[in-house]
Amino acid sequence: MKRSLHCPLLLALVAAASLNLNSSAEPSLGQVDFGKFAPPGKGGEFVEVQLKSNLISLAAQFIEKEEPEVAKLIRSLEFVRVNVIGLTDENRDELMQRLQKIRADLEAAGWERNVNVQGKDGEDVGVLIRTRGAEAIAGVAITVIDKEHLVLANVVGNIKPSQIAALGESLHIHQLKEAGEALKKHEK
Repeated sequence: MKRSLHCPLLLALVAAASLNLNSSAEPSLGQVDFGKFAPPGKGGEFVEVQLKSNLISLAAQFIEKEEPEVAKLIRSLEFVRVNVIGLTDENRDELMQRLQKIRADLEAAGWERNVNVQGKDGEDVGVLIRTRGAEAIAGVAITVIDKEHLVLANVVGNIKPSQIAALGESLHIHQLKEAGEALKKHEK
């Protein structure tokens, strides 16, 4: 009896492993590889967040009653990544160059820059969108650099353009909210 369970169990494990290998080998259309970052020296700020679909879906359950539309949007997400790196005298030039390369690589790969803000105080904001045909957004890449931080964010999923502003509002990402409002105008 035990022997008859081994074969199906082994086949199930092999199938699951091959699915995991296939899914990790090919990133989603909207996923951006920002690379790896190390915390800056001298106690500079460093934040790294990566949320996959299972944890994102769990988070949607917490806001379901209060904000059902936002919960629906959050469930359509596959991946969220946020990096915040504090700028120091030692890493500023390297991170500025890295930011420019990330933006150039995204544009060369077919991402469209929808928001470009150059602030008086040196803030430089770029929001790039990768679409899945005309019906949905596959990914949003937000790149921000100011006097103190480099911020990189990537939101991946099957996102309707009309939902971007609501996502920016609920996540308190001002640039994402602006991008969503710009996309709403472009949609009409």
